[in-house]
Amino acid sequence: MLIIESWLREWADPALDTESLAHQLSMAGLEVDGVTPAAPPFSGVVVGEVKTTAPHPDADKLTVCEVSDGTEVFPVVCGAPNVRAGLKVPFARVGAELPGDFRIKKAKLRGQPSLGMLCGASELGLEDLIDGLLELPADAPVGTDIREYLQLDDQIIEVDLTPNRADCLSVRGIAREVSVLNRVPFNVPAIAPVAPTIDDTFAVTVSAPEACPRYQGRVIRGIDPTAQTPLWMVERLRRSGLRPIDPVVDVTNYVLLELGQPLHAFDLGKLKGGIDVRLAQAGESLTLLDEQTVTLKDDTLVIADANGPLAMAGVMGGAASAVSDGTRDIFLECAFFAPLAIAGKARGYGLHTDSSHRFERGVDPQLQAQAMARATALILAIAGGQAGPVVEVAAEAHLPTPVPIALSAARVEAVLGLSLDAAEIADILARLGMDVVDTGADTWQVTGPSWRFDMAIEADLIEELARVHGYDRLPSRLPAIQGAAISEPETRLPARRLSDLLAARGYAEAITYTFVDPAMQAALAPELTPLALANPISSELAVMRSTLWAGLLTTAQRNLNRQISRLRLFEQGLRFVPGAGEGGGLLQEPMLAGLVFGTARPQHFDDLTDGKPRRVDFLDVKADVEALLAATGGAAVYRFEAAEQHVLHPGQCARIVRDGVEAGWLGKLHPGLAATLDLPADIYLFELRKDVITQVSVPKFSELSEYPSVRRDLALVVPEAVPAGALLESARKACDERLRDIQLFDVYQGDNIEKGHKSLALGLTFQDRSSTLGEADINLLLAGVLSQLKQEFNASLRE
Repeated sequence: MLIIESWLREWADPALDTESLAHQLSMAGLEVDGVTPAAPPFSGVVVGEVKTTAPHPDADKLTVCEVSDGTEVFPVVCGAPNVRAGLKVPFARVGAELPGDFRIKKAKLRGQPSLGMLCGASELGLEDLIDGLLELPADAPVGTDIREYLQLDDQIIEVDLTPNRADCLSVRGIAREVSVLNRVPFNVPAIAPVAPTIDDTFAVTVSAPEACPRYQGRVIRGIDPTAQTPLWMVERLRRSGLRPIDPVVDVTNYVLLELGQPLHAFDLGKLKGGIDVRLAQAGESLTLLDEQTVTLKDDTLVIADANGPLAMAGVMGGAASAVSDGTRDIFLECAFFAPLAIAGKARGYGLHTDSSHRFERGVDPQLQAQAMARATALILAIAGGQAGPVVEVAAEAHLPTPVPIALSAARVEAVLGLSLDAAEIADILARLGMDVVDTGADTWQVTGPSWRFDMAIEADLIEELARVHGYDRLPSRLPAIQGAAISEPETRLPARRLSDLLAARGYAEAITYTFVDPAMQAALAPELTPLALANPISSELAVMRSTLWAGLLTTAQRNLNRQISRLRLFEQGLRFVPGAGEGGGLLQEPMLAGLVFGTARPQHFDDLTDGKPRRVDFLDVKADVEALLAATGGAAVYRFEAAEQHVLHPGQCARIVRDGVEAGWLGKLHPGLAATLDLPADIYLFELRKDVITQVSVPKFSELSEYPSVRRDLALVVPEAVPAGALLESARKACDERLRDIQLFDVYQGDNIEKGHKSLALGLTFQDRSSTLGEADINLLLAGVLSQLKQEFNASLRE
């Protein structure tokens, strides 16, 4: 919100400079984002009066003027369309310096002397609101420095408010805070009710009192449609970020900025029957002031007449009933709408207005009469007319009622670590507008004012005490706590160990959103209907991921688009699978996933193949996964099986299994999917279920055998399709505990091997704990292994 410093100081004027005031507001929780001047530096510009005008003899679009600066009259050639005799405008005399290092010099324009320049708003560095010169009021004192007259040495303070501080969305609200913080008077302008001078009214009905507990309306007839908004109001609106439109709309915007109460004016001649504040009906539509036509939802509160909706309550008016240049009679609306009735409605239609911003956070429910009086008085003063009586419909039962809150000095000290004097506590709360009742023994019953919707519990009051007393004055005191060791089960591998292991192997950890692009999710799991977000932050982040690959592939796309040629990424997080949880609910499963692309080793450490760096392959990534599994102390219990998965290449894909339970997947990105996602085909992925892979085999001592071990090697010929892992697992089952280790150390296909077969060389190590194994014992064990492998895989010894 933009706050004009001079306007603020009319309400509360502390003995602080601008910088100190901004710092104080930030320290009080009203964060100041910046302070900017009302106008850029310039000098030598005064209020000038155009005495005479005459057409330029040699230029149709130029006018020769005589301009007075109060002491002397100067010839000036002007090209503005609105120049005329009697006009008062900013006049830059010879020697003046305008924004952009532009100096005014004596000149001749088409043969006519010009000693100065008449200025529009843009020449002064202001927003150009009209085409031509900046017209000043007729009573502007000629010769006065324009910076002084327009208060251009003013400052604009930009305040960033949290949603709970709706009471500060106005000059009045910020000034109230400044008054409290500095103990200076809070100068509330006198706003007296405007007595009606006509009896005209317009019927009002509130059909949804729970959404609109208070509605006021007033007829004002005979306004002057040619009236101009005074310059002082135009400047305040401009500096506050609002564009002046016409006197009626400008007044409603001005009151919104000044008091924080949104108002709306309807063209009375365009209304029929009476006002009804109700919920929209199915199929109704409304063309808004921005010319957008919306189909109204049945939970949207509207202002309607006999012809249908006139405005979206608390959000935006309709174009059909808007005040225009020909409007003579208006119906002025001022209401309190319940925050829950307005919250989210504007966003639901893709809108955001100053009114909705305030109503959905909470407007003072006792402010409407004062705002109506203020707006009526300003409209009558600027545009004339006669006002009728105020019509009010109120449902007191639905108006917010502040809740009494119990507060104790002991609790204040326990939370803040500071012992505040009881008198100071009561004083601070009273200055904040709260009703404070002393209940004895340094305890109080406190009731918040009508404008503070955020006062609900004791902690809210303590926060206010801390703010006003000063966060920077609170002592630094460490709380007395007793440390407790965190117990981690030995049977679970900590997530940090997994991260450290992958980082040591050259991976970088990624943290991506759990919600992803629906197109990416559909490409990775077309058979699954993902969980959709009810209110996504963007259309590209609209569903919950069912695989961590969605975020990693998106990250890869962004990196590759920025010429990153080598990637090793991993992520730990949850995946969300609808219907796979307990009782058919949502499964939220912790996963560990990785993505690898590029060369096998970093630059300057490349393995060169035919003079080129070697690209990463399936076995490289498999080695990384095996290192992860080995960290559990039980790598032998995992098996890699050839399988098919939609995302992975059919020929380079493995399912990882532990004791018959799927532990994850590993493989190369499917070429078709790579083309769809505009990614290289040689990307490798893995994804593991953390609840499976983090099960640790707890180390335990085994008695060392004093007898020697014996190794025997077997070269077996098996069909080409037989997995080596299955062969090793079967060999282990064929032996007892005397088989201490088994390793695959060679794979061969070629000469002397039957086509469609391969040779697998196994190294078996035997050892007995109670005796030395003899040759007969070893041969018996080997015979059992060969018999098992022949029976299961048709394996035979290689000759």
